[in-house]
Amino acid sequence: MKVAEVHCKSILTRTLGYLKAVSSHSLNPYVGCGFGRSACGEGCYVRFNQWLMQGREWGRFVDIKVNAAEVYLQTVEKEKKWARKNTGSFSVFFSSSTDPWQPVERKARMTRRLLTAMQTLPPDRLILQTHSTQILDDLDRIESLSVICDLRVQLSIEGDLDRLPGLPPPPCSLADRLDVAQQFVDRGIQTVVCLSPLFPMQAPDVFFSRLAKMGVSAVVIDHFIQGDGTPNGSRTLKTKLPEAMAKVSPQSVELSYRDTVARIARKYLPVGVSASGFAGHYK
Repeated sequence: MKVAEVHCKSILTRTLGYLKAVSSHSLNPYVGCGFGRSACGEGCYVRFNQWLMQGREWGRFVDIKVNAAEVYLQTVEKEKKWARKNTGSFSVFFSSSTDPWQPVERKARMTRRLLTAMQTLPPDRLILQTHSTQILDDLDRIESLSVICDLRVQLSIEGDLDRLPGLPPPPCSLADRLDVAQQFVDRGIQTVVCLSPLFPMQAPDVFFSRLAKMGVSAVVIDHFIQGDGTPNGSRTLKTKLPEAMAKVSPQSVELSYRDTVARIARKYLPVGVSASGFAGHYK
């Protein structure tokens, strides 16, 4: 892993494409991700972004934006004004192309610094997206922010299996991520479980029933088809993920599997699908 410190000129990126329906801005404290060689890294669409990769190997580098919090405070009022004029509200997706609580965060604390800055100048809406149990390090800060802005934690849990054949393990176990969800629910923080990309499921009724009993607010279900930035999932089809999924359930690699699982989930919880789900639209 090559870790470098970089200075950014901007930290609030006006969203385009898939994310435009989700939030007015995205925010990424790092370039690259220490989880890139885990199961979630295999299916991560960011690995195909050549502008970010710059010829580097996904999962082998992280750039730390060491001035991220300062730049946020310098630019937030301008971006808030733009967002309210053009989209109606200033909403931030944190993060879209890295994990805010990846291993390097424990030392660099860029995410923590940004959360502290947001306590001074919060967005209207804040979406925190992670695979990592390390988010609990900032539980108190997140709880404080939830009082002053519309905040939800979106925890990535791709399915009810801890591991798929032929893939590396996930960054954190299924049991540990469910425990994280419970801790946020117990604090009264809106908590959404994201099955993205959706993995084959062994017992979906049992899984979604469990989430409902925990008090999870909703689930988002997103397939790699349409979810990786291409209409037919062509980016993900270049990876080992579809083959691993098919070994468990051949049907799981079809887009129709997403809709099948969504119908089951709706028996227990509000369900969002793909971009509209990440935006907080459930039915």
